Amino acid sequence: MLNQALRVFTGDGEISAASGFTRIFARHMDHTIDEKWEKVEQMLTQRFGKTPDMEATLFLIGIQELGQVNRKFTKEQKQDLMHIAVCTLLSTSGYFRLEGRDQDGWPHFVELKKITGLTLEEQEKLLKQHVIAYFEANGTMKNADVSFSDH
Repeated sequence: MLNQALRVFTGDGEISAASGFTRIFARHMDHTIDEKWEKVEQMLTQRFGKTPDMEATLFLIGIQELGQVNRKFTKEQKQDLMHIAVCTLLSTSGYFRLEGRDQDGWPHFVELKKITGLTLEEQEKLLKQHVIAYFEANGTMKNADVSFSDH
């Protein structure tokens, strides 16, 4: 869509340098995402003493959203926590909606639209953008008691 919006045609129908601008703009956005991602990693490393990978970051966000920080989780619950994180993050872009919480306080989401046609790299970029936005909107983690030993 951005590419279409920036297309400028010459008199004989050829696309001008606008598509080059789109590539430069995309590289700039990637660089900005990389810089902001490094800041998220630094913040989490400073807080927890380790640099988390994407799974650990999602796990931490899931615990944050569940609000049950001082407990052990089963392997299945850890996967559920990462799912909570993904749904929470992508709900800001209309992919999911919080449906409610069950009797144990676990959030449940409804999928509103599917994410299709993205490569693994593009999926990771999408998640990084949403993780960055999450931390920008929420500041730092609310509870410092979360540790990697539970992961």
